[in-house]
Amino acid sequence: MLHVIQNDPEVPPGNILDSLKVPYLIHHPYRVGALPDVSDISALIVLGGAMGANDDQRHPFLADLKNLIRSVVESSTPYLGICLGGQLLAAALGGDVVSNRWDELGTLEVSLTQEGVGDRLFSGIPDRFSTFQWHHDSFDIPTGGVLLASSAACSNQAFRVGERAWGLQFHPEVTEPIVRAWCAWDRTMQERTEEIVSAFSVEKVNYRKISRQLIENFLKVAGLLNQG
Repeated sequence: MLHVIQNDPEVPPGNILDSLKVPYLIHHPYRVGALPDVSDISALIVLGGAMGANDDQRHPFLADLKNLIRSVVESSTPYLGICLGGQLLAAALGGDVVSNRWDELGTLEVSLTQEGVGDRLFSGIPDRFSTFQWHHDSFDIPTGGVLLASSAACSNQAFRVGERAWGLQFHPEVTEPIVRAWCAWDRTMQERTEEIVSAFSVEKVNYRKISRQLIENFLKVAGLLNQG
């Protein structure tokens, strides 16, 4: 079964659920600390969150989650980490996660690397595509990882470790209500809410198409959807 880890009550799976045509379970470790056992996981998606990947003292479940991620990678269980989820993948495998280095907020274009163009997660996705970004932290690629995508402001947008574990810096899951909720986190961003929502709305159709393709690609790698 597909398992989804929601790390933050204000960072839900959003439109990912629209693309899920398979059984799934959502876990909320910020509320209930128990995480699934790796033996029960057919594939794992870890979502974002306002905390940092190394904020274990403030959010003790993060240490257990990184242990789970290591076990998932070691067992070759398909893994998709989104924003914080990508940062946790990097941190779990010895990569650095750095604050206030490549900040991005809003709708921004990402470009696939040569390796990204041939990667299964990005099959059927254009070499350049619009994404929604909301991060102050960013990951370094861990040893053995392959860089798959970059943006003008953030060199490391996506990477793969092995053949079945991916980390993303961008958010394929957001909806307009989520965008509005995140803008409310910060007074400066509150003042830019309509600007940010308008830019997102312009790209919304293509954004949803890319998001749906990406999630379907991941589920196919996991064997949870038929190829074709």
